[in-house]
Amino acid sequence: MRVIKAALLSLVVAFTACKSPEAETATNEKNIGVLLVNHGSHSEMWRDMLVDIEHQVKEEILANEKISGIKTAFMEYNEPSIATRLKEFDAEGFDEIVIVPIFLTVSSHYSHDIPVICGISADMKVQEDLAKEKIEVYKPKARVTITPPLDYTTILKKNIERRVSALSENSANEGVLLVAYGDADYNQQWEEMVSDIGKYLKVKTGHESIAYAWCGHLVNYSTQPTKDGITKLFELEDNVIVVPLLVANDPYFQDEIIQTAVNEVAGSSKVKYVQDAILPDKNINTWVVDITNKTVETL
Repeated sequence: MRVIKAALLSLVVAFTACKSPEAETATNEKNIGVLLVNHGSHSEMWRDMLVDIEHQVKEEILANEKISGIKTAFMEYNEPSIATRLKEFDAEGFDEIVIVPIFLTVSSHYSHDIPVICGISADMKVQEDLAKEKIEVYKPKARVTITPPLDYTTILKKNIERRVSALSENSANEGVLLVAYGDADYNQQWEEMVSDIGKYLKVKTGHESIAYAWCGHLVNYSTQPTKDGITKLFELEDNVIVVPLLVANDPYFQDEIIQTAVNEVAGSSKVKYVQDAILPDKNINTWVVDITNKTVETL
């Protein structure tokens, strides 16, 4: 995991498009824009929570004299899409675009889809998949740089610790189930992420029995993995705390999948669950500002 995280810190270089020497100008003469990118959702509540980040960090981001604009884009399902925003930046004369993906960890979307959408990568298979999903690909005139995702920081661990502690009454007889989206192509990285969070919780909250379950495309959006996770924890503890490891609140996931699983499992009266999400979190806002400023300094 340390190797993966170290590699992520070098993505600013790996995900930066080439630019001819003739096009290079002094950093303070470049017009730099920031694009906050998230997955997108059919849920208006989910979308609003991501757009809120832009509103909350805008003043601080633009306090950096090298940055002239900030926008939010949805990778799929919604407009404005990434391609739409990149076209806007081109029309407005931006030379550099820093993309900040609000994603938990490495995934197919982060590592493959977004670089292809931005014209950084020309992977034909990904292009075909995006075309099938009617996701537009657009290579901007501006140079694009993509920052690392969230999980190389301690923000997620502290976020989950806070939410577990809010529901906990006695860690000695409670198990904790972390419910996350999951990713088939990066399953190892997702398992390492939840495992690291589990180890952190054991130290910080004292919960010894910690498990995880997927709820996304990987398991066909089934309630069964969540029910199985709760059932297994009941074999070890008297009570179970269920925490969604999901970026924002989407009723489909928090209610129809996780809440349904909680309601249907045997012993549901001993399960504590709140339909919340990682957002809102001021620490994530701070991270967005910090990673943006650090990335801008490398341009």
